[in-house]
Amino acid sequence: MSPKLTNPYNGLLNINKSAGMTSHDVVNRVRRVLGQKRVGHAGTLDPAATGILLVCAGQATRLVEYLVPGIKTYQGTIRLGQATDTYDSEGEFTSETETDHLDRETVEAAMVSFTGDIEQVPPAYSAIKRDGVPAYKLARKGKDVNLPARRIRIESFELLGWNQPELTFRIVCQSGTYVRSIAHDLGAALEVGGYLQSLCRTGSGSWRVEDALDLTALEQAAADGRLESVIRPFSDVLTDMPGVTITEKEIAQLGYGQELPLEVEGRPEIICARAETGRLVAILVPNGTNRWRPKKVFPEAG
Repeated sequence: MSPKLTNPYNGLLNINKSAGMTSHDVVNRVRRVLGQKRVGHAGTLDPAATGILLVCAGQATRLVEYLVPGIKTYQGTIRLGQATDTYDSEGEFTSETETDHLDRETVEAAMVSFTGDIEQVPPAYSAIKRDGVPAYKLARKGKDVNLPARRIRIESFELLGWNQPELTFRIVCQSGTYVRSIAHDLGAALEVGGYLQSLCRTGSGSWRVEDALDLTALEQAAADGRLESVIRPFSDVLTDMPGVTITEKEIAQLGYGQELPLEVEGRPEIICARAETGRLVAILVPNGTNRWRPKKVFPEAG
């Protein structure tokens, strides 16, 4: 059993973000509810998007980098026959084309080419920096933004419904994928244009939107004095990472920055080290055969 939460809180909130809020807006609301500044999110959602936003508090902010990578699942709607400069419904229309000739089979056939390892050019209206400046700031000034293509992986891209000219979809993809670009590029492949009309992040690693909490419910939990019941404790955050249990002597060695000789099944690139109580005490990385060095040590968090 993991140790109880303490104030300041050290743990994770699976927040169901509503449309119209930036990810930073959510972080600020959570800061006010928890009464502490050390809060951050693990993976930005566009303002128009809804769904899972993992928010870490206290010592758990040191775990954000391990939550951002991994598989993400989204459901949404793409509007074909029109294109926008932002690749979503927030932008200015740049083209309009008839879509009467399209049917479900044609759309599904085009979607197949967007699975597996593909090259993707991010939207000009994105936070990716060019020469130290976010691309969206350059785009808003009317400057050309030529971002390089990036290699991404799409595990699946499924057509859930077709109501011409709109399609609903589910996509399972690697972190760093711009679903807005998928919508835009699908429209281009069909030669009619397209943009992302709505998007909900329904999964992030093992986290599911069905278990997520909206901000109103979080504020009510705080008012009722039951915040600890809705915050995942620090030691239970990295549920997807392989781990080992170590002794108190080994915990002390990690505190001095010493490596540990450990037998670990498989060949993981990173593991959690836990005390016999289940408390997360360190993140370890390999340093030779069966030797593991501490990358991060958590002497106080629990």
